[in-house]
Amino acid sequence: MSLRRSCAALLVFAAAVTGAPGCGHTEEEYGAKASEAASLKGQLDAEQARSKKAKGELDEAQVRIEQLKKQLAAAGVDISNLNANVEQQARALEDYRRRADQLDQVKRRFALLRDKLQPLTKLGVSVTTRSNRLVIQLPGDVLFDAGKEALRKDGEALLLEIASVIRNDKGLSERSFQIAGHTDGAPVKGARIKDPWSLSVMRAREALMFLLQAQDKGGGGLVAGKWSAAGYGDADPLKTGDTADDKLANRRCEIVVVPSKEELLDVDSLTRTPPQ
Repeated sequence: MSLRRSCAALLVFAAAVTGAPGCGHTEEEYGAKASEAASLKGQLDAEQARSKKAKGELDEAQVRIEQLKKQLAAAGVDISNLNANVEQQARALEDYRRRADQLDQVKRRFALLRDKLQPLTKLGVSVTTRSNRLVIQLPGDVLFDAGKEALRKDGEALLLEIASVIRNDKGLSERSFQIAGHTDGAPVKGARIKDPWSLSVMRAREALMFLLQAQDKGGGGLVAGKWSAAGYGDADPLKTGDTADDKLANRRCEIVVVPSKEELLDVDSLTRTPPQ
């Protein structure tokens, strides 16, 4: 019962008591009113006590707030910017969650691409990450004869398999790619191509043109606006040794999935084995 109702009930009771002699109230009625009045007064006292306690707690809280403000000011914290900082932290948290979701999507796409190309691993194809890029690595000796830039038939068949995977996957077909040619640094003999750089560029171009060629003409049928080619010569080797196996690993073409601006994250961490 509120303070207002309690006070009103007391006034009614007082009026009843003062007018009792002329109204013919019985002792039982008077006793009941007296008991009600005592109960209401007890409630009133309790409400007043709670109100006093709440006011005391509020005053103490205000004192603590003022003390904290003084401590923050003494520590060089600009109180006026606290709300702004909270908003910045909220935005940063939301941005982190968004980027985490994007990274998770990249991880799933990596796993899907690796699974779809799994049958081609017997031909030396691998899906990995390198220099923070998703990369499909193709062995150069499958695609090209030594020192030549023309695609072998086996190389064309391999590129058609990869083109089919990309073309039939909406998430991949909408991405941008680059064909990167690499050589082992061995001297190049020929009239048209005189150095490893030229050979790597020509090989990347040949692979690119075949992937972009229309399907009805025997090509991969991929979208030209999303593809580019580059040659690295022997400047970006996988292995730095001089053995036959090292040179074989370095003779390669790579299909690099070009990251979008939202994906410029630590993609290499996706394939690292977590510590046990």
